[in-house]
Amino acid sequence: MSRLHKETHLVARIGWLRAAVLGANDGIISTASLILGVASAAVSRSDVLLTGVAGLVAGAMSMAAGEYVSVSSQSDTEHADLAREKRELAGDPVSEREELAQIYVARGVEPDLAREVSKQFMAKDALGAHARDELGISEISTARPVQAAIASAATFSVGAVAPLALVLVSPSNVLIPAVAAGSLLFLSLLGAIGAKAGGAGLLKPTIRVAFWGACAMALTAGIGAVVGKVV
Repeated sequence: MSRLHKETHLVARIGWLRAAVLGANDGIISTASLILGVASAAVSRSDVLLTGVAGLVAGAMSMAAGEYVSVSSQSDTEHADLAREKRELAGDPVSEREELAQIYVARGVEPDLAREVSKQFMAKDALGAHARDELGISEISTARPVQAAIASAATFSVGAVAPLALVLVSPSNVLIPAVAAGSLLFLSLLGAIGAKAGGAGLLKPTIRVAFWGACAMALTAGIGAVVGKVV
């Protein structure tokens, strides 16, 4: 007789992992780009550091607010759909049971069995069954605005600290290449960690994160150099 075992699926991490990777990635790229842009304009180290700290604070608050508002919108939509489904279940449970059965039939279940499964599911938790199988709302995918906001703000701050630390330890004459190279290294590491946590291959996510980070930093540094000469 085989022993049942509990399986842990990586999709359960998708909510916090998406927010965490986005926050850290944005923290590194935006802060490093800001630092490089200001440094390319030939300002002092203290001005570069002050700009970076201001970018960290503003970026963390922006990430938290933006993520909270975005995920709250998703949560509001989910609650509205559930409320409508609850009314439909109260008004016409027979039609709702048949609707659920047809969903199972479309997935390959025999009609009679599908109706029996639908009947049993609705007897236990009618709204839960429709939320999961009709609306696609489950415990894994449910929107969590506060969790997403905290994760984004915290990871943005962690990511932003990396290029700021490079400003502190790098000699003035190599500050720009040191911040650029170090930030790309941090981005590559972040891409690898995110891929590992999500169970994906390492190479493609790492290259993708580093490539777009390099583009952002190069563009900002170029603009900073041009503006610095003009001003």
